[in-house]
This record gives sequence, structure tokens and C-alpha cells, in this order.
Amino acid sequence: MADFKIAIEATLKAEGGYVNDLDDPGGETYKGIARNRNAKWPGWVNIDLLKNKRQFPKNLEDDVDLQSKVLALYEANYWDKIKGDDITDQDVAESIFDFAVNAGPRTSSKLAQIAVSAKADGVIGPNTLEKINTDNKRAFLATFALAKIGRYVNICENRKESRKYFFGWVRRTLEGM
Repeated sequence: MADFKIAIEATLKAEGGYVNDLDDPGGETYKGIARNRNAKWPGWVNIDLLKNKRQFPKNLEDDVDLQSKVLALYEANYWDKIKGDDITDQDVAESIFDFAVNAGPRTSSKLAQIAVSAKADGVIGPNTLEKINTDNKRAFLATFALAKIGRYVNICENRKESRKYFFGWVRRTLEGM
């Protein structure tokens, strides 16, 4: 079965650290956690306290409590939602998880379901898991990657400010294959 501790490493590397990009609909983010979408996340208390300290935002990495809150959010709100522990292949689980972090667990689940010809309701259940776990790994990763890139194209067509992220999104998608 896939391991969250392995999956989170690549995702956190891709998400980076503290960012407050005015063109990003997520606004202020820390390791991909958008404040405007996760306003009640307890890690924001830590971040707000550390903003007034020297070495911000570098000092965030040294806050052990903050780092544990990051992991807890990603495991509960993303990994568990995509049923990561029940996916047999680590690469497949990482691809679905990483896209869940980037686009939301429902969107990632729906595209994974489409990739394995399951009912696309955005919730990974036993039928979807069986199809994911028995599908050809390379075929799944390729089909899922194309679906992700298609979504990114759609985002960029509808929101020109997001175009600057397109090639980064594609690179991230291809690195996950």
C-alpha cells in the first residue's frame, strides 16, 4: 500500500514555502495551503506570530508545531480523501494526491475515475479503488497526466492571469509520471 510519508515529500517540494502572489487565486499560501480556502487552519496562528520576527519567512521551517500542522492538514484533507492508504502503487497514489493538493481532492478523484472508466462522482470508493489498483500503472499515469494538463489548459483559457503557472503545472505533472 502507498505511504503518505513518502508522498508528502514530493508534494511539499513542489508547493514551496510561504508565498503571497496577487495573481494566485489562493492568495497567501504556505506550502500550498491557501489562507482564503483554509482560513480556520490553526497553522495561520503560528505564521502570523512569526511574520513579525527576524528571518521571516525562513523562520517558518524551524517551527516544529507548524510543520506538524501542515502534515496533519494534508493527511486528513487530501490523502485520506483520495484513499491513499488503499492504493497499492506508490506512484499512482502520489500522482492522485499531488493533484488533489493542487486542484482539490474532488477534482483529482474525478479525473482519476475518468482515467479508469469508473463513475466520475469525485469520491473514491471501493469500485474506483479496484479499478485504480488493477489498471496498468503506466497507462493510468499517462491518461491521468493528459487529463490534468487538459484541466490546466482550461484554467488558462478562462483566467489569463494563471497562464504564468502553466508550464510549472505541466512540469509538475510530467515529473509525477
